[in-house]
Amino acid sequence: MPRRAWVATRKGLIELHRAPGQAWQIVRTSFLGDPVSMVLPPQPDGPHRGRMLAALNLGHFGVKLHASDDEGLSWTEVAAPTYPPQPEGAAGPPWKLVLVWALEAASGAVWAGTLPGGLFRSADFGRSWQLVDSLWQRPERLEWFGGGYDVPGIHSICPHPQRAGELLIGISCGGAWTTRDDGATWALTAQGMRATFMPPERVEDGNIQDPHCIARCAAAPEVLWCQHHNGIWRSVDAGASWQEVTSAPKSSFGFTVAVHPHDPDTAWFVPAVADQQRVPVDGALVVHRTRDGGRSFEVLRAGLPSEHCYDLVYRHGLAVGHDGRTMMMGSTTGNLWSSSDGGEHWHTVSQTLPQIYTVRFG
Repeated sequence: MPRRAWVATRKGLIELHRAPGQAWQIVRTSFLGDPVSMVLPPQPDGPHRGRMLAALNLGHFGVKLHASDDEGLSWTEVAAPTYPPQPEGAAGPPWKLVLVWALEAASGAVWAGTLPGGLFRSADFGRSWQLVDSLWQRPERLEWFGGGYDVPGIHSICPHPQRAGELLIGISCGGAWTTRDDGATWALTAQGMRATFMPPERVEDGNIQDPHCIARCAAAPEVLWCQHHNGIWRSVDAGASWQEVTSAPKSSFGFTVAVHPHDPDTAWFVPAVADQQRVPVDGALVVHRTRDGGRSFEVLRAGLPSEHCYDLVYRHGLAVGHDGRTMMMGSTTGNLWSSSDGGEHWHTVSQTLPQIYTVRFG
């Protein structure tokens, strides 16, 4: 059962602890007042044990990256990912770092997904970064475009836990891409997704799909779930093909998805009305859970606000622990909830936090 959690917010990084049988408590804040877009929790073992990363978005002062070697007690600024000089006349958005949107560690490497759509790799746990040029130079990249942001961005990085060097990434708006050779080559793997916001002849074009978030089952890594702009999709072949799930009872629109670490048929989603109305359906916040691979869904609402609610849960605002039962969810209005029974019941942790971007367990 997870005992530690980190919440990245618009005004700092919040650390929470929970003693056995007790409620979650805020124990530490870092970067108070500064927007923290993403956090990578401490590594549990290996040569970088205890090291973690935090990405800050300081507006006029740019994107900053900080590292801690003592599980968040102290922090030191380190090199942020940097794009090379943009060649004269190069098409596409400016080659300038706008945001670090995703951070994941796997097989001795750390991966950073950024706006404007570049993927970076670090072999020394954030001390230096290299742009994955093989992806950046793909001609398809020039068709990627922004969803909620003005430029495209990589928000989901899903390493394969059993095959080193294999990972799938999700791009808004640029579909899903997979590498099996540590980033040397890439394949577009969004077959089956549909983008109804595009002209009819391009609805099934994988390169312009808008997956809002993609998550992989740790115990069954061939299974991935996707909360897409146009609904919910599932893959059982490591992303080679995707099948739409149409049984969500309230709405299939939303931004986040969490997958049970041991059961590939169980996943959680947080629905909203639609792109044009990003609030809970009927003003009541609920969580959708499927336990049969998407054939049916349960509506989980115990402990969540049931009226006059305007909370939205961002892509990284829902987390499930390694036990498959401990959960935490944070919203755009600074509400934070936890559950110890897989979402059956939710308990308010705080109602006074800044806007929440990311929730992660240690």
